Amino acid sequence: MRRTKTKKTSSALLIYCLWFCRSLAHSIREYLNQMELQLPPHEGEELSVVDMHTGGEPLRIIHSGYPEVKGDSVLSKRRYVREHLDHLRRVLMYEPRGHYDMYGALIVDSEVPEADLGVLFMHNEGYSTMCGHAVIALGRFAVDYKLVKEPQSPETQVNIHCPCGLVKAFVEYSDGKTGGVRFLSVPAFAFATDVKVTVERFGEVTVDISYGGAFYAFVDAQRFGLDVTKSRTRDLVDAATAVTNAVKCQVKLHHPTSDDLAFLYGTILTDGKDNYSSDPTANICVFAEAQVDRSPTGSGVTARVALQYHKGLIQLNQTRTFQSGATESQFTGKAVEVPVFFSARVRPSALSHSGDKVWRLQGCRGGSCRQSFLHRSFTLCAGAR
Repeated sequence: MRRTKTKKTSSALLIYCLWFCRSLAHSIREYLNQMELQLPPHEGEELSVVDMHTGGEPLRIIHSGYPEVKGDSVLSKRRYVREHLDHLRRVLMYEPRGHYDMYGALIVDSEVPEADLGVLFMHNEGYSTMCGHAVIALGRFAVDYKLVKEPQSPETQVNIHCPCGLVKAFVEYSDGKTGGVRFLSVPAFAFATDVKVTVERFGEVTVDISYGGAFYAFVDAQRFGLDVTKSRTRDLVDAATAVTNAVKCQVKLHHPTSDDLAFLYGTILTDGKDNYSSDPTANICVFAEAQVDRSPTGSGVTARVALQYHKGLIQLNQTRTFQSGATESQFTGKAVEVPVFFSARVRPSALSHSGDKVWRLQGCRGGSCRQSFLHRSFTLCAGAR
């Protein structure tokens, strides 16, 4: 009888302790939520940021504290920050506040009436024109942080004005919570196929060049004796960087609407599995200053879908799965329409196709999906330049 009573008493104490701990944790959270963080005296700008990631690729969203970004368009704002505010990019991207592969998104006003927000992308080298993993994170951010006033179920549309154009994100929304994200990208196209370039250390290499909001060169990693899922990252980076340098020197790029978009962003090494299959095809993207994308690369997937469609390897509305060689995270994508949008400024001989508009779907589903969008909000003091 005594043992039974002691056991019941112990159980009651355990239940009470658990209840007390939960109540205390709840009270602490409520206190911290109500408490306004006060920084000690300091010099320099205060920048409020939220850190997220998509498929392992980081995104630091700067939502307040940035100086005025002048310009009458998102593209002109991109030029302005590059020429006048680049010290803040270095503060946000570089150590000790960031790291070599950090990626950032600065929310700005858009001149496009239907846009919910404008955005400038930044990385270790400068400022890009499109970023799919960032669009996915920004879609959820816009809903979670009330940039979209009246979210709708089952999906909320978020119009994001990127430097490359207006991108429409669709965010799953139910019971006040956001979920998976897909987006309709800007028109993508295969720019040139089977282009021969001379690459330092590797000789003549055949590459394809395609656009998905940014231009990429595509090469099968086997050309360098490498495997995108098994080889050392350093070896993959060296090969991709050598290709990027060669293409930049030897191939003249053109874009039908803006010269600001006509530059090579990076090189994507693939597993060579371009023929349609229900199995994932892997790639790894090396962009900017030898920066490695942990995700399958949103704009790269868009460009790769356009390239495969041009070559007749996939059909309209035929979904493919793309896997990151770095983290094994996955995106899915498909071509959904073929609009004609080129102007007379573009040489027809330089373009392989009239352009394929591409859906790119967020590929992380189920339980892991929720973990792929962790929010972390904090304030940076940007005194050091």
